[in-house]
Formats: sequence, C-alpha cells, structure tokens
Amino acid sequence: MDARPPRSNGPDPSWPSRYRRLVQATDLGLVLGGAALAAFAGWSGELEPDRARLVTGLISATVLAFSLPLARAWDVRVLGYGPVEFKRLMHAVVGSSVVVALGGYTLFVLSARAWVFMIIPIIGLMVATGRFALRKWLHAQRAHGRCSLDVLAVGSDEAIGELVARTRRDVWSGWRVTGACTSTGRGPDGRWEIEGVPVVGDLDSVGTIARTGTHQVVAVCQAPGWGPGRLQQLAWQLEDIEADLAVDPGLMEIAGPRMHITPVDGLPMLRLSKPRFTGAARLLKSLMDRSVAALLLLLTLPVLVVVAIAVRRDGGPAFFLQERVGANGRTFRVVKFRSMCTDAEARLAELRSLNEGAGPLFKMTSDPRVTRVGALLRKYSIDELPQLLNVVNGTMSLVGPRPPLPSEVATYAEDARRRLLVRPGMTGLWQVSGRSSLSWEESVRLDLRYVENWSLAVDLMILWKTVGTVVRPRGAY
Repeated sequence: MDARPPRSNGPDPSWPSRYRRLVQATDLGLVLGGAALAAFAGWSGELEPDRARLVTGLISATVLAFSLPLARAWDVRVLGYGPVEFKRLMHAVVGSSVVVALGGYTLFVLSARAWVFMIIPIIGLMVATGRFALRKWLHAQRAHGRCSLDVLAVGSDEAIGELVARTRRDVWSGWRVTGACTSTGRGPDGRWEIEGVPVVGDLDSVGTIARTGTHQVVAVCQAPGWGPGRLQQLAWQLEDIEADLAVDPGLMEIAGPRMHITPVDGLPMLRLSKPRFTGAARLLKSLMDRSVAALLLLLTLPVLVVVAIAVRRDGGPAFFLQERVGANGRTFRVVKFRSMCTDAEARLAELRSLNEGAGPLFKMTSDPRVTRVGALLRKYSIDELPQLLNVVNGTMSLVGPRPPLPSEVATYAEDARRRLLVRPGMTGLWQVSGRSSLSWEESVRLDLRYVENWSLAVDLMILWKTVGTVVRPRGAY
C-alpha cells in the first residue's frame, strides 16, 4: 500500500526581499553614478554658473530616484518577470523628465534642458542595462533550482498536470509546483502524486495547507466544484499571510491588450475584444519587417555568398525553393539554402515509417537526407537567412507562425487554420520555445497564442530571444 509522501521543506521566504534590495542598490548606484559623471563631465553645458548646474543635477537625480518607487518599479511581483518591469522603469524615466522639464521651464533653469533630453534618458538606459544583467543572473539561479517560488496547485488532475508541465518548460518564470490539492485528495489512479508532485490534500484543505507557509503561491486551476464563493473564501484566508493567489481565468491563451474588465453592477466581467490584423500597428510592422530585412541582407551579404559557395561545392544547387502557405491561405515560394540532398523529396516516402514527429509534421533527429554542410546550417538556422528575401517581398514577416506546407494545411483542424490569419515568420514563439523538439500540439498552441495576442512589443521580445536561441541552439535538427 502506498504511503503519503512527506511534504517538502518550506521555501526560502527571504530571497525576493534580498533581490529587491539588490535591485534598489543597483538602481540608486547607477542614478547617483550617472549624475556624478554628468556633473564632472560637464554634460549640462555652460549655460549657467557651476553652482546652479550642480543644484539642478542634484534635484534632477533626486526626482529620478523618487520616481522609481512612485512608478512601482521596485514591486517585487514584477522584478524579473516579463516586460512589465521595464515598462514601469520607462514610466519612471519619462515621469521624472516631465517633472524636471516643467520645473526648469517655470524657474527659467536653462541647464534643465540637458537633463531632460540627454542625461536622464542616458541614466535610464544605464539602469535598464543593470536590470537586464540582474535578470540574467536571476535566470541563471532559477536554472539551478534556486530563487524560485514554491507553488501549491489546486484543480483537476489534468489541469494540475498541465501547470506542472508549463512551469518545467518555463524555468525562467521561477514557479516550481511542489504540492497539489485535487478534488479527491489523490492523483490519477489513486496515487499520491501528479507528474512527480505530491498530492497534499483535497479542495477543502487548500486554505489550511496554504497557511502553513510552505508555499509562496496558490495557483487555482480549473476544477469541478470550485466556484466563485469558494475562491472568495480562499482569498480571505490568504489576506494575512505572504502567499499570493493566482487564478486561471479559463480563457485559453488570451491576454494582453485584448482583455478588458467591464463592471456590471459591481461585478467585474472579463471582456475580450476581437483580434485586429489591420491598422496603423500592422502597417508599422510591415515597414519594420521590410526595412530590417533589407538591412540584414546587406549586412549578411558576405556570409550569404560564402554559404552559397559551400553548399554548391557539396553538390547540387545552392538554394531550395518550396511552396508554402501564407496569410489567408495564399501560397508562395519560400527560399532557403539547400540543406538536404537533391533527391530529398523523392526519398521522403521511404522514411515515413521513421517519423518521430506528431501531427502532419515530419521530423527525424538524424535525417539521412541532410548533408554535412546542411547539418551545420540547420543547427544555427543559417539555412533560413535567404528567407529575408521573402520578408522584403511581403510574403513573410520577421516574426509569425511557422510557414506550413500545403499538405499540412490540408489536415488542419479549425483552430490550426487561425495560424493563416497573419503572415508566416522567419522566427516566432515556436522558434524560441524548443523548435523541432516541440510536439505538434505545442507548436499549434504557441502559434495560436501569437495570433491571438499579437503586438509590436511581442515581436520585439521574440526577436531578442531569437538571438539567444541561434547562439545557443536547442531542439534544431
């Protein structure tokens, strides 16, 4: 007879506070250091006497320092998490610039101009760089199991299993599910665990277990019998302890600018707006795609020439053209460096039985059709560089869903067809989340998340992460 596993030791509750103090010290050090550098370097010019410029600098640095907590840039809940941290930092920099500008205009302080238009933005960039370095350090700690938040997951067996899988994929989030509460107090088939996570109680014991202090987050997933009243009671039970309450809204992959709160007689209702694929933002995306792609083509031209020669010496043409399906189902010809033998398409049928992929995708870890040069090109995604030509001519985007084959589209279910609402991309969430190691379902989920929540900020985030993915290839074959 199996026995209930012992509960894990409690988390270290002090690391979030220590990390916040480290961020505060770094921010203030960079603000004061930047202000001192500006003063000694004479960046504020010779518009006023030295004493007046020194006072202006001291006041401006003080305003920036006080703007950080006012913008909630030191809120421990956003430190190390997503773009919100840098968004609040930007608010602090912009807000302090506005205050200094108004003060300088009112008091006729000429040297304030240099602080508004040059010094404060430079100091803000220095602080952002410091934040980025600290975040990378935090991610490294979390990759080794440190500086994580222990999570008590509440819900059905399936919902908890999905949350466990997501937190293990996204180690940078810092969530580590260490306990679970289910409807029956047991896991699947009566076991005391779900995906290696011990089941520590049922739904009625969530509040009691949370109050023991062994978990820093209580994550409520979908579960039968768990209604608003029960959730409200749990929120009240957690008010006087350190554990945060996180709730799955039950809206698959919908977030960001499409989610709004509309009060109806005091009841907050989540309202979803329709996804927009036209307008000024889409025009700006198209302009950015084509201009950046053209610039990259010019910068990488020597590399393209060398690779083309290497592929030709390996036998066969340098480029491979293939029909793919783009936005709204329109087909186009994608161009890539050839990474397989010239009869790769003809040999596909004989390799079907060795397919390691799920769904309509064909995957092989060691595909015998890949050439020696092609293996290196695929590892570092160099074979995809010619797709910049597709971006320039408007058939592809820098960021978007993976461009599918017509044979794949013929097997699409209704949800997968939503991938065709936008232009396919050279990179995307699938590229920075595992590439070929992803299952078909995971690939579809990531592409749909991008389609439903597209924004320029998301594109910039994916482009930034793509650099790290290419430098440290994972799941590419």
